[in-house]
Amino acid sequence: MNSLDSVILQVNDHLWTYLLIPLVVGAGIWFTVRSRAVQLRLLPEMFRVVREKTPERADGRKQVSSFGAFTISAAARVGTGNIAGVATAITLGGAGAVFWMWVMAVIGAASAFVESALAQLYKVRGATGAYRGGPAYYMQRALGKRWLGVLFAVTITVTFGFVFNAVQSNTITSVATGSMGAGEAEWFAPLVGLLLAALLGLAVFGGVRRISAVTTVLVPVMAVVYLLLGAAVVLLNIADVPRVLADIVGGAFGVRELAAGGIGAAIQQGIRRGMFSNEAGLGSAPNAGATAEVSHPVKQGLVQSLGVFFDTLLVCSMTAFIILTANPELSGRQGADLTQTTMTESLGGWAGHVLTAVVFLLAFSSMIGNYYYGESNIQFMTRKRWVLPSYRVLVLATVFLGALGSVGVVWNLADVFMGFMALVNLLAIIPLSTIAFRLLDDYLAQRRAGLDPVFTRDRMPGLRGVQCWEPDRAPAPLSVSGARPRD
Repeated sequence: MNSLDSVILQVNDHLWTYLLIPLVVGAGIWFTVRSRAVQLRLLPEMFRVVREKTPERADGRKQVSSFGAFTISAAARVGTGNIAGVATAITLGGAGAVFWMWVMAVIGAASAFVESALAQLYKVRGATGAYRGGPAYYMQRALGKRWLGVLFAVTITVTFGFVFNAVQSNTITSVATGSMGAGEAEWFAPLVGLLLAALLGLAVFGGVRRISAVTTVLVPVMAVVYLLLGAAVVLLNIADVPRVLADIVGGAFGVRELAAGGIGAAIQQGIRRGMFSNEAGLGSAPNAGATAEVSHPVKQGLVQSLGVFFDTLLVCSMTAFIILTANPELSGRQGADLTQTTMTESLGGWAGHVLTAVVFLLAFSSMIGNYYYGESNIQFMTRKRWVLPSYRVLVLATVFLGALGSVGVVWNLADVFMGFMALVNLLAIIPLSTIAFRLLDDYLAQRRAGLDPVFTRDRMPGLRGVQCWEPDRAPAPLSVSGARPRD
């Protein structure tokens, strides 16, 4: 088993270091230049769009809102990696890793815009009226390569639906065991696994609208509680903030770090952990973005770009400041243990228990988002009715089993699957990005005319494979406040 783990780790390191990191960074820079930094210049527009209400359909069925799709993707993005991953990046790469994590978020937000706008354009409407889509759909419909879409669909279903949910379940069980002092109780882990499977079952058997409803509540609560705890730690150590900022910048560019080889470690850890955290360009978030009912594909591209900033610049940064202000020596600890220890030392023992609850919210909301990514891609691969219920049962079984033991080898294998998934997605969106930029030009032209942008497929002649976006709507003028007037 150790030799297998060693081989997987070696493949994983070579895949990410020599292929994926250069590809993701290069693609992000190209998308940023080509879109004239859409992720920065349209930041105010992102906040306007995410607050839009979903228009009611003529048949009375409710659709997933922009905010609902945002929370589904945020649920999968914001997970235990925001606590454990950032701590590990700082431990291995120093404070400078935080700077490169920020850089990756800014660059990656452009990739998130492209892939999510494409997912909206090529989404399809299911039998229940709900939308679904993602990389598999635009690979088939825009590139005409169904085999590539199936390859991606299988990869993301295994990676997110099974492996990552097992990891999240195991993480929840571990922190709960430590918090409750139940390390010697053999019954505790199976009990937690059963409870997690039952809770997840209540969410997933209700369909995407129930998933949206659950995450709409969980994600804001999770974020607010964690950010409040973090703010308390930072305020107690406010005098150290200037030093922390100097350490972050100095660690990224300092002469001392350059001589010691620390800059390379900081860049690698910052970029790699940043990619794992915000998932920009990996092809996961577009599956959630495609579910939204919006008037223009660009709107969901902007919303998902905002999600990258929310994940990295807000949640991950708070973890970094918690660690660097209160525990700059790191005390030889790594992962979630480092963050939890820092909070306990700064706020008292109660903070460790609260963080356990926060980790539960983080991991459980990730499990919901991960499940949906698999569901969406199974529906792409087959229409057989027995497949989806079978998938749900297998996911719940994986969640239960994940609570029972270590998933070290499986986690490393998941890194390889996720890297392969990113490779397939990036090779698809680079040639398709010209369509995303044409959509952006159409959106901006309507905004300059004072309209709330509405897209119909006849606005871009020559598009193939677009199922939705029928030419039966017209753009409405914006009110003074920037919201669409009521009919």
